[in-house]
Amino acid sequence: MKARKFGLALAGLALSATTALAQDAFKPAIVYDLGGKFDKSFNEGVHAGAEKYKKDTGTDYRDFEPQNDAQREQALRRFARDGYSPIVAVGFSQETALKKVADEFPKTKFAIIDAVVEKPNVQSTVFKEHEGSFLVGLLAAQASKSGKVGFVGGMDIPLIRKFACGYVQGVKYAKKDAEVFQNMTGTTGAAWNDPVKGGELAKSQIDRGADVVYHAAGGTGVGVLRATADAGKLGIGVDSNQNALHPGKMLTSMVKRVDVATYNAFDQAKKGTFKAGVSALGLNEDGVAWALDDNNKALITADMKAAADKAADGIKSGSIKVHDYMSDSKCPM
Repeated sequence: MKARKFGLALAGLALSATTALAQDAFKPAIVYDLGGKFDKSFNEGVHAGAEKYKKDTGTDYRDFEPQNDAQREQALRRFARDGYSPIVAVGFSQETALKKVADEFPKTKFAIIDAVVEKPNVQSTVFKEHEGSFLVGLLAAQASKSGKVGFVGGMDIPLIRKFACGYVQGVKYAKKDAEVFQNMTGTTGAAWNDPVKGGELAKSQIDRGADVVYHAAGGTGVGVLRATADAGKLGIGVDSNQNALHPGKMLTSMVKRVDVATYNAFDQAKKGTFKAGVSALGLNEDGVAWALDDNNKALITADMKAAADKAADGIKSGSIKVHDYMSDSKCPM
């Protein structure tokens, strides 16, 4: 009996040690995408989620803002080597780097936002941006007096074409004859952080008659929204709620809940419920939405809100089909 009790005691000590190690291993970290964590958009949404987790739990975290493509892999590997877990990789551009580093550190938990990495220690979160973009496109068409609206994308990649295609579909759903101008900022990572060029592209669309301009361009979008507001036109923000940047001159923002994805990755790792796999978040999952607050409520009429709510219900039920550009690299509009 004594031997059995001694064995149980040892087992208890081993369990306590294992639990302590697991708790010690919880050291969250973030590697942002190019553009920086204060881009007022995509990266800043991730930062907001991490800050909320820190406020709620008292848990601090480390983060890194890459200045070039090579630094992504270096940062992921450095954090993993230093015992950080989970490590959140922000943006599709980290997919290749994460595939390598996840294999090198199989016991480290990783999460990636906006890409899919099929590894047993990686949690992937993607969004149905075309659904949210459809709704802000519908609102843009209803708010437009000229019948011409614009879209400025960041890096010319399928993901940003997905935003653009959803937006066009929403515009055309509301007004078949409406015209949509589209421009991409560039073909490299620098396209996410060029507000001067973003402003120039917005001005060129406004000169052609656009009176509402939607951006999906990260830090570049700050220039888009500033130029639109300066011209007395309406802007549409993206990822984070950007309505407060230019109160009364922002029609809305297409909110993408990267903050929730970040918070959940931290929380699940802490609680031991972290699971690898893919989550696709759209309207049904509260992963995307359009923003209505004190900064833009005067611009959204009751009829506009009713139309957007009705369309959202249609998308959720499947009665309205929004084509996903990334499914076939085509846009029907």
